[in-house]
Amino acid sequence: MATKAPKMRSYLAAITSFEEGTASPRSFLEDCLASIDELEPEVGAFVAKNIEGARLAADFSSKRWKDGDMRSLIDGMPLCIKDIMETADMPTGQGSDLFTGWEGKRDCAAVAALRESGGIILGKAVTTEFASQPARGTRNPWDLKRTPGGSSSGTAASVGCGMVPGGLGTQGLGSTIRPASFCGVFAFKPSLGGINRGGTFDYLSQSCSTTFAATLEETWILAREIVSRVGGDPGFKGVSGPIKPPPSKKPGRVVFLETEGWSKAEGGAREALAEARSRLTASGIEVVDKSNHSGVLALENAIEGGVNLTGGINSWEFRWPLNTYARDMDRNKLSREAQDRLAFSEAMTHDDYKELINKRSEIRDIYGMLNTDADVFVTLSAPGPAPVGLEWTGDAVFAVPSSILGTPSFSLPVLQVEGLPLGLQVMGFTDEDAITFSAARAILDLF
Repeated sequence: MATKAPKMRSYLAAITSFEEGTASPRSFLEDCLASIDELEPEVGAFVAKNIEGARLAADFSSKRWKDGDMRSLIDGMPLCIKDIMETADMPTGQGSDLFTGWEGKRDCAAVAALRESGGIILGKAVTTEFASQPARGTRNPWDLKRTPGGSSSGTAASVGCGMVPGGLGTQGLGSTIRPASFCGVFAFKPSLGGINRGGTFDYLSQSCSTTFAATLEETWILAREIVSRVGGDPGFKGVSGPIKPPPSKKPGRVVFLETEGWSKAEGGAREALAEARSRLTASGIEVVDKSNHSGVLALENAIEGGVNLTGGINSWEFRWPLNTYARDMDRNKLSREAQDRLAFSEAMTHDDYKELINKRSEIRDIYGMLNTDADVFVTLSAPGPAPVGLEWTGDAVFAVPSSILGTPSFSLPVLQVEGLPLGLQVMGFTDEDAITFSAARAILDLF
């Protein structure tokens, strides 16, 4: 384990020093680069960096702050980008040996928007192969023997130890909420379609682009600065609300969800969640669960088996492009996991897929029926702290419900088990991202 708990680095916290002239985005970047020099050899969060380009961008940003002409609150913020998202100045390898060094020579929509807002794209972050499996070697900064989670491994780890203050990830199963929990960082998985995925190698029907940051507020600002410039996915509203973080608003009624992960939750994790529940109740928030609310019971029953449901949907949707990679490229460069996934998907029929989609729609309908009866839902972000070992990215069971439901979700790094971080997850209703943020902010204030 690390000799001391890693410390995150907030960009918002430095803004006052920029305004006073005692620091600048360039000096902030240099502090980040010093941390990367110190920590990256052991953590292994990056696959590529553009330090020269970052320094040039930081100098331009420093001048804008000096002149009072900054483009946004994240003008000059060093960021890492999950390596399934295209960047014009760095390769996009997708965590795959098939695409090592591949360059599309363009920015994906989200990266283009971040650059327009003054954000500095410092590096590309390690991901699992095609944002699925297997792991690619990043270590957890809290304990180098443990996984950082996946598939947004590098982003979570780099933010978790202060190498950068924020970055982008994705989630189609548990790829954001789980690594955020394991690495002790804040994360925001928006409503389905919340952030434009153009130029991102992520085609799954329940996937979202996501944000990681050192503070809850920065997860929101990153998302809104992107969406204000390029919107959400085509046909979706995108994350809406003020550019600055919405005000805190204590929820009146919170649903306590066990999910199918409860049987897998470690004893310490259950105790930590019970303590969190007690804090909510003591603050005057009404907490209901399946034992005293029939609608919650119906939902708990509906999401049972959600991991297999999601796995089936994702497998069918992975059929392409995996089949073309295996047929038209070098099949031997696909991992055993990818080849097994392809075999599984090719054994499925379209009717199998339709049945899974219909089941997902039923679950979403049951969830939606609770909209008038609850403000937000609270559960764990993971069954426990990050497991030991780098071959497996950990169980995504607690993160799956928000993926199936297409709802906004925040992971708050407020729980600990045996000195290791564990996230408290706050879920809301579809397209109510701002409301969910306000509730998550109020809940965070209780810790």
